[in-house]
Amino acid sequence: MSDPQHQIRHINPDLLETFIQTILTKNGVSTEHAKIISSCLVQADLRGVDTHGSQRIPSYMQRIRQKVLSPSATPTLTEKTPVVAQVDGHNAFGFVSAHMGMQRAIEMAQVYGIGLVSIKHSNHFGMSAWLVQQALDAGMMSLVFTNSSPALPVWGGRSKLMGVSPIACGAPAGSSPPFILDMAPSIAARGKIYKALRRGEKIPTDWALDGEGNITDDPARALEGVMLPMGGPKGSALAIMMDVFSGVLSGSAFAGEVTGPYDPSKPADVGHFLVAIKPDLFMGLEEFKERMDYLYQKVVGSDKMAGVERIYYPGEIEQITRATRLKEGIPFTQAEIDALNREAEMVGADKLRVD
Repeated sequence: MSDPQHQIRHINPDLLETFIQTILTKNGVSTEHAKIISSCLVQADLRGVDTHGSQRIPSYMQRIRQKVLSPSATPTLTEKTPVVAQVDGHNAFGFVSAHMGMQRAIEMAQVYGIGLVSIKHSNHFGMSAWLVQQALDAGMMSLVFTNSSPALPVWGGRSKLMGVSPIACGAPAGSSPPFILDMAPSIAARGKIYKALRRGEKIPTDWALDGEGNITDDPARALEGVMLPMGGPKGSALAIMMDVFSGVLSGSAFAGEVTGPYDPSKPADVGHFLVAIKPDLFMGLEEFKERMDYLYQKVVGSDKMAGVERIYYPGEIEQITRATRLKEGIPFTQAEIDALNREAEMVGADKLRVD
């Protein structure tokens, strides 16, 4: 008999977004900031990036209660040059700081062709693809970097030093889907291990090592050890690159000193690095979009290897998932719904409605 706690239920995305806003505002977050955060989290859920969606709410609220994340802080922006700015997050939610930073990068790019924003003293901002989408919605190309708490050894090492810090970028197109890349330098994102732990599932044995350096399929033991970089030294180097651009350059924590999401000892001090680029700098916009459409058709129409039915463009699977979940709802286990409802109970909010 299956465990009822792991039974899948489907949640209406609009109801979920409203529910998250309520939890946030009742924990001291302004309505304006709560709308940004809830939108970003539900975007992740809709795209199938469940590890970076609304299931993060309990850990975020715990950090507020531990007073290591400020629910009421307002980031500030300082202009450095006409195309460069810096955001000081003042320990606000990473979603809020990054949204402000990308908005300013877009505004600079609209005038000067490019906008670059460094962000310091921030927090986890969930799925990087929402920032790429923010730029796409304004017709912009983008680069999105962040660093994170140590979870990955450098190549040849065995101790946690680098974060599983995603690299993301995007470009608009014409009639074809936009290009959206959002990937971690590890074989799998650490959030997938937390998800497996919540759902009582095993993990593939090439994802992580346990605390003794042995391969494991147990998510609990994996969290005691280290994630494994993709491509060996290549993944390790990408993780170091994220630290250079996001941590060293910004003035935030780096070199293994970003505080982990479950460490209540001090603020996370995450750094981000955002770039917006106007796509018609070197040719007309329509020509650029036609070239992007041509690239898409060449990629998905290329000869398939044995056993492959369809070739997908980067970001395309997530867009298909989004369309499905908008119709059918977002899948949650009962255990995950219960965790969200415990947060509602703590602040006297209505429980999450399940259709």
